[in-house]
Amino acid sequence: MRILLKIGGAQLADGPSRAALAQAVRAARDAGHELAIVHGGGDQIRALGDRLGLQHSYHRGLRVTDAETAEVVLMVLGGAVNRRLVASLVAGGVPSIGLSGADGGLFGARKYAPDGVDLGFVGEIASTEPRILSALTSQGFVPVIATVAPLDASEQGDDSHFYNINADQAAAPLARAFRADALLFLTDVPGVLRDGALVPVLDPALGAELEAHGVIAGGMLPKVAAAFAAARENPDAVVKIAPAGAPNAVLAALADDVGTRFRTSVAKEIQPHG
Repeated sequence: MRILLKIGGAQLADGPSRAALAQAVRAARDAGHELAIVHGGGDQIRALGDRLGLQHSYHRGLRVTDAETAEVVLMVLGGAVNRRLVASLVAGGVPSIGLSGADGGLFGARKYAPDGVDLGFVGEIASTEPRILSALTSQGFVPVIATVAPLDASEQGDDSHFYNINADQAAAPLARAFRADALLFLTDVPGVLRDGALVPVLDPALGAELEAHGVIAGGMLPKVAAAFAAARENPDAVVKIAPAGAPNAVLAALADDVGTRFRTSVAKEIQPHG
């Protein structure tokens, strides 16, 4: 099975967290799966921005990325976060290679302006070139992808900086490029919860109901939206929000009773369980 992991936040915070992720990835590889990883790094961008005296501004959860911030994003995502994650994976016995959109032309960006709001150098994936992923995985490497990319050759716009692409939003097109059988958004929560109990399967109707009642809110909103987008774009893949942190987190997330699975067709009424 080909598995794309989207990680961020707690999984990138420190050495022990990265080491635990490496153990989980190694266990999945030892079980015969091919993996690629896409990562964010918002906390790390914020920390360096604070040190440099940059102002932080957001629109609907997306970082407004001016020219100075674009340089910080490239340094953090394409540099420090990616390099440290690759080093932790290699130390844990997982041969890994760090990539950005520029490497092998893996993906190019187009400017993204939700609601017509100019966010600066914020992008979405305009095109993908999956050959580098196939080449690396065929040789036993795990690609580790930072979601920064130059302006795609087909796009018109300011190409003076790399574009900052939200890692959750990037997961769907990257899963398609990787021909993933499973896309796992690994997080620090068990999945989507209702009254403290896990919702094992989420379809659009139930998702809308839970959002209307404030059950899906805050930081879970964009992640749920990204998971639904991934399920639409990869209809044959297993798409889940599942817990990270355990040494077997990747293999565990493939089990039916772990995490929340996303479906694009209307399913039967879900009875959440603990």
